[in-house]
Amino acid sequence: MIRLPGSLLARTFVLIAALVLLTTAAWLSLFRYVEAEPRARETAQLAASTVNLIRAALVASAPERRPDLFVELITREGIRLLPAEPTDEIESLPEGRYIGLVRDQIHALLGPHTRISLAVNEVPGFWVSFRLEDNDDDEYWLILPQERALRTFAWHWLAWGLLALSLALAVAWFIASRINRPLTALGAAARAVGQGRTPDPLPETGADELRQLAAAFNRMAEDLARHDKDRAEVLAGISHDLRTPLTRLRLEAELSIASESARDAVAADIEQMEAVIAQFMDYARGDGGETEAAVDLNRLLGEIAARQQALGHPVAADLPPLPTLVGRERALRRAVTNLVDNAFKYGAPPVELKAAVAVDAVTIEILDRGPGVPPAEADRLKRPFARLDSARSNVTGTGLGLAIVDRTARLHGGGLDLLPRPGGGLTARLTLARRPLG
Repeated sequence: MIRLPGSLLARTFVLIAALVLLTTAAWLSLFRYVEAEPRARETAQLAASTVNLIRAALVASAPERRPDLFVELITREGIRLLPAEPTDEIESLPEGRYIGLVRDQIHALLGPHTRISLAVNEVPGFWVSFRLEDNDDDEYWLILPQERALRTFAWHWLAWGLLALSLALAVAWFIASRINRPLTALGAAARAVGQGRTPDPLPETGADELRQLAAAFNRMAEDLARHDKDRAEVLAGISHDLRTPLTRLRLEAELSIASESARDAVAADIEQMEAVIAQFMDYARGDGGETEAAVDLNRLLGEIAARQQALGHPVAADLPPLPTLVGRERALRRAVTNLVDNAFKYGAPPVELKAAVAVDAVTIEILDRGPGVPPAEADRLKRPFARLDSARSNVTGTGLGLAIVDRTARLHGGGLDLLPRPGGGLTARLTLARRPLG
């Protein structure tokens, strides 16, 4: 099977170029086939006319004048004549349709006894035999330039053909690029939507189908952006409305509940409710309107590890010198903090924070020694409100933490992977693309 290139631009160009080449080859083959017969007829007519003229001149002249006529024809007209000898070594004609047509035409004009060759006694030329009279024993050779019988290749036509082919391929590339350009822009915009960003509107130009596609995509992107904004506003309002009564509940619990244990339980419930509201807000706001800027990853990860230490969560940080990353610092801080919190909530110490640098990406890993995550459940847990029912169901939560981290990773051109750790536990790997600012 012929394997086509992967990109649409290359495939379209290859197919159009193949069509141009095949069409050109077909026309050339057809031209050579059709042109062979009139060219063979012309060559045979020239040879027959020359033979008839020479024969008439020799017949009309006196026998003693014929040698002088031979010399005159050779010197003045450039016509070579030689008497045929029985010892002549005659080279057979090559096989081919054109040579066969020339031979048949000459036999039809001069008779079947006429001999034709492209070399006699190893002397090249277009050799045609004739007799002055049909019953005459003397036979002569008429020697014409060999180019008269052979089809020579016109190199200047090759130059013109290559020029025409180059122009056709250039037009094919122009057509393919015109088709591919809006689709490339659409693919980039679709990737931006998949990463949670709102792309710039696509230009609605070009063919009708491409204009309709761009317009439909623009409407879809606008609808998604509007829905995200409406969702964030609704959740922000709910959060604001809920925090006021929660604050009153906290105050009333402090003042009216005498039992310290009951008061602590109520306070813990209120804190859990506030944490749930905060996670809903984090998921709803997405990037929170935060613009991209240069992020010092060493400083960011060091601050997260220090804060966990202050909370009584020892994190072993192994951080090599990391490059400055273009991204959203608040979203990255929230994502890494969620992974570290999950390691302590659902996993088991020791918890480690590692980072590594690749050519086009930075990976951040949070490792724990807990029960881990079954590989079949890894993708499901990155969906909103997904929970693992077996090993980690004893801790309350919203099921949004990993969804927030995954969306942040996609927003930064990367992804989130939940991998089994050798020796037991979980490796949560956050991959971030290294992109230029702007």
